[in-house]
Amino acid sequence: MTTTTTERYQSIDAVRGFAVLGILLMNIVGMGLPTFAYVSPAYWGGHTGADLWAWAINYVLSDGKFRGLFTMLFGASMLLITDRAEGRNPGPAATHYRRVWWLFVIGMLHAYFLFFGDILVTYALAGALVFPLRKLGPKTLIGIGVAVLLALLGKDLFEVIYIKAVQTAVAAGTATPGQTDIWTSAQLLLNAPRSMGEEEIRLMRGGFLEALQSRAQASWIIQTQFMPTEEIPEAVGQMLIGAGLFRLGFFTLGWSSRAYARMVAVGYLVGVPVTAWLAWKTVQVDFEPVARRLFEVLTAPPRPFIALAHASLLMLIIRSGALKGLVSRLEAAGRMAFSNYLSTSIITSFVFCGYGLGLYGQLHRAELYWVVLAVWAFILLWSKPWLARFHYGPFEWLWRSLVMGKPQPFVKR
Repeated sequence: MTTTTTERYQSIDAVRGFAVLGILLMNIVGMGLPTFAYVSPAYWGGHTGADLWAWAINYVLSDGKFRGLFTMLFGASMLLITDRAEGRNPGPAATHYRRVWWLFVIGMLHAYFLFFGDILVTYALAGALVFPLRKLGPKTLIGIGVAVLLALLGKDLFEVIYIKAVQTAVAAGTATPGQTDIWTSAQLLLNAPRSMGEEEIRLMRGGFLEALQSRAQASWIIQTQFMPTEEIPEAVGQMLIGAGLFRLGFFTLGWSSRAYARMVAVGYLVGVPVTAWLAWKTVQVDFEPVARRLFEVLTAPPRPFIALAHASLLMLIIRSGALKGLVSRLEAAGRMAFSNYLSTSIITSFVFCGYGLGLYGQLHRAELYWVVLAVWAFILLWSKPWLARFHYGPFEWLWRSLVMGKPQPFVKR
C-alpha cells in the first residue's frame, strides 16, 4: 500500500541518511591512507588479522553498495525536484541544469581542497546526461540503466582479460614491444610503487599547500583516466535505475512488505555469498594485481542487489515502526546529506592532515573505523537539532540559493 506523502519523503530521507553514513565506510580508507590502499589492502594499512577482516566485511557489504544506493537516490531526487518544478519559474530543465552546474563547481572545490574521492563532479556530469530521459516509463528507465551497467561490465571484463594475456606474454618472454609498453602502463594502475605512498604521506602530513598538491595529483588522475570511462557510466546506469524505482514506489514505501523481503533475500542470500566468495578468492591469490582486478570487476553484478537489500531492510524497519529514534536521526541526516557529506571531508581532513592531527598513514585499516564511529555520532547528533532551528543544512542552503539566484529562507521563525 502507498503511504502518505509525508511518510514517503521521510523514507527517502532516511535511506539517504543511511547511505551517506555508509559511504564513509570505504571513503575513510582514501581519507586516512595512501590512495592505492583503497584498491589493495596489501599496499598499506595492514591486510592480516583485524585489518583483513575490516577489508573483507567492507568488500562484501559496503564497497560500492552505499555509493550505488546514494547514486540511485540522486536519480530519484532528480525526478522529485523536476516534478515539483513543472509549471514554475525556473522550470524543470533550468532548475536541474542550474543544480548540476553548481554541484560541479562545489564538487571541484571539494575534490581538490578536501577529498580526491569526490562524487559530486561525477553526479553533476552524469545528471546532465540522465535528465533528458526522465519522461520515460519506469521499466524503460531501469532497462536502460541495466544495459549501461552491463555494457560497462563487458568493457571491464574485456580489459582485464586482455591485461591477463599481456601479463602471460611478458612472463613467457614473448610479448611484443607494444604489449610490453601496455604492461608497464598497467602496472602503475594495478600495482603502485611503495614510494608513491611514502610521498603521499609526506605531503599530506605537511602543510595545507603540500596536501593540496597531493590531492590535486590524485584528483587529476581520477577525473581524466577513471571518471569518463568508469565513474560516469556507472553513475548514469545507477541514476536511471534509481529514477525507475522511484516511479515504481520503491523509495516511497509503495511496495508490499513481501516485495521488500524478497529484495532482502536476493541481496543477502545470493549477492552477499557471491561477493564473499570473490573476497575469499582475492585473499587466496594474495591480492595479486590482475587477479584482484578480475574479482573486483565480477563484484559488479551482485552489487546493486546488495545495495537495494540494505534499503529494503530499512524500509521494512520504517514500516514496522521499530527503532523510531534512530530512524528520525537518519531522516534528519538524509535531509542534510549534502552538508553531512562535505562535513565528513572537512572533519577527516583535520584528523589526518598535517595542518590538523597529522594521522595520515599512521593508523591501521581497522583503526580507521574508530574515526568512522566518531563521525557517525557527530552526524546523527547534530543533524536533528540543526533542522529544528534552520530550514536547510548549511550547504543545502548555499546550493539552493545559488540555483535560485538569491538567498533562500534559512532560519525558522
